[in-house]
Formats: sequence, structure tokens, C-alpha cells
Amino acid sequence: METLKAMFGKPDPQAQFRKCNALLRSEMRKLDRDIANVKAVETKTKNIILAANKRAQRGDPSRQKQAEKEIRDFARELISHRKTSARLVTSKAQLASVQMQISEAFAMRKIEGSIKASVGIMKDVNSLIRLPALAQTMRELSMELMKAGIIEEMTQEMLPETDMLEDEEEEAEGEVDKVLGEILKDRMEKTGPLPSVPQQQQQVPAQQQQQLEEEDEEDTEAMMDQMRNRLEALRS
Repeated sequence: METLKAMFGKPDPQAQFRKCNALLRSEMRKLDRDIANVKAVETKTKNIILAANKRAQRGDPSRQKQAEKEIRDFARELISHRKTSARLVTSKAQLASVQMQISEAFAMRKIEGSIKASVGIMKDVNSLIRLPALAQTMRELSMELMKAGIIEEMTQEMLPETDMLEDEEEEAEGEVDKVLGEILKDRMEKTGPLPSVPQQQQQVPAQQQQQLEEEDEEDTEAMMDQMRNRLEALRS
């Protein structure tokens, strides 16, 4: 009987409302986890920059040049992580806005006995559907909202376009300098001037010192590869 009602009867407004809310709450929980993951990656990237800066203080000119390059590369990574985090936070705020507007729309339906299509909700859903991580849920949500009459059918022009999802250009050097100034200044305020190479470390044979530094660089690069993979998983 319930199956026949679902097939031929009018959709139950309360059931529609509960389903929409469940979709939104689930996606917001995922975003919370993603935001926490990106924040953790940001912290690790900062630590890598600080470690590279320590290596840059050592006496070997060739190693110093490599370390300085790594510092700027990881600063660009950090900027990218921060932008990813900002996008996730914005997406969560938009989801919260959609949730509030949907609640208001169903409340008005209960009062007035009918429901009007909401341009505001349609715009927010269209904006969120462009994000790869949210696209599937937003499509499912839009179908439920169309059934309820809250939004109209989304046209092809409103679907995500490839050029909207392309990677951003490399960060400007000025922004990199700003981030490095922030991180390294913070370190100097906490620990004082960056330490020079300890006497004991200077006495380590050159070949052994080079081997240690190479192993350190390999570990750092492996860690960054792992973090990049995690971020790619968040974006896909």
C-alpha cells in the first residue's frame, strides 16, 4: 500500500523535508571532516617549512639553495591548502543557508497550503553543484526540491562546466613572501633568532652529513606526496 502511494500519490511533504534535511546534515558532517583534514595538512606544511628553513641556515651553499627553493615551494602548497579550506568553509555556510531556506519554504507550505519556487535556493544549489565533492549530493537534493516544487528544473546552462573546475594559477611571489614572513616571524618571536649550526653538527663528516640531509629531504617529499594525495581525494 505504501509503495502504491509512493508511486501514484502526492509526495508526503514531511517525508520530503526529512530527506532533504538528512542529505544536508550528512554533507555538512563530511565537510567538517574535510576541513579538519585540510587544517591538519596546513599544520604539517608549516612544520616542513620551518624544517627547511633550519636546513637553509646550515653552512653548505648547495644545500642552502635547495632548502630555500623548498621553502618557497611548500609556501605555495600552504597557500593552496588555505584556499581549499576557505572553499570548504564557504560551502558549509552555503549548505547551512540552503537548509534554512528549505525549512522556511516547507513551513510556508504548511501555513499557506502551497509552495513557491525559490530563486535563492536554486542559485545556491547551482553554485554547490559545481563543486566535485558536493555534485552528487546536490543533484539528489535538487531532484527532491523539484518534486516538492521548491525549485524549478535546472537547465543545462546551470550544470557545472569544465572551465569552472580548472586548477588556479600559481600563486604570486608576493603572496608567497607574505606567508613566509608570517610563519618565520612567528617562529622567531617564540624562539628568538634562528640558531646557527651547532659545533657538534659541524664536526660531522661531510659525506655523512650529506647522507643525513638527503634522507631528510626524501622523508619530507614523501610526506608532501601523501598530503597532496589526501587533498586530491577531497577535491574529487
